[in-house]
Amino acid sequence: MWSRGPSHAAWKGSIALTSDPAFAIRRYSVQDRPDVRRISVQTALMGEPGSAFFDDDEILADALTLYFTDHEPGSCFVAVCGGKVAGYVLGARDARRMDRICAAKVLPSLLLKALCRGTFLRKKNARFLFHVFLSLLKGEFRAPVFSKEYPAALHINIDREFRSAGVGSALIQAYLEDLKRQAVKGVHFATMSGKAALFFEKNGFQLLFRGRRTYFRYFLGKDVPLSIYGMRIA
Repeated sequence: MWSRGPSHAAWKGSIALTSDPAFAIRRYSVQDRPDVRRISVQTALMGEPGSAFFDDDEILADALTLYFTDHEPGSCFVAVCGGKVAGYVLGARDARRMDRICAAKVLPSLLLKALCRGTFLRKKNARFLFHVFLSLLKGEFRAPVFSKEYPAALHINIDREFRSAGVGSALIQAYLEDLKRQAVKGVHFATMSGKAALFFEKNGFQLLFRGRRTYFRYFLGKDVPLSIYGMRIA
């Protein structure tokens, strides 16, 4: 594992190289798509594999990454170690624009694809979606809207073997620098992972809202906290 973190990063064009040659941060390219999708599925359950609750890696990867990789790839970065993608940060400069595109393009195509694949007929998936629907009825998806003050959004995940090595902080720094150059005034996102919450607080993000989700209770045996974090960018 690596001892030095991202505070020593130096930008050269679109690539950020750390003083430790163990990993580098660069902009996402279409060749990274399979690795990004693989990591998204392997970390979908608060850093653990999404197979615990969903039985279709293709559809799950679409749900987690499709907007970013296909509609705003210029706001995405990957960390590379020894030629292998170790993690990613997927960004959206305008969360409201992202929501519009997801509603008009991403979600309809995703639903059609899932129907054609028979995804919703699989027992594990039907059970998960049923519990998500119950959470929706309980009002658990209601939350304050932060996109005016914090217009950007992000989604970040690190492959298990590369965690606790400074990769995540380096990716966050690369994305924040990119937003700053484009005069984006703030960024916000949600997480259900307690470990991730500590990571974001360590990297300067502030808690904006805290709620809970019950739709994982049927197999985790407990509710999951939902935390929304944000950061203003000078």
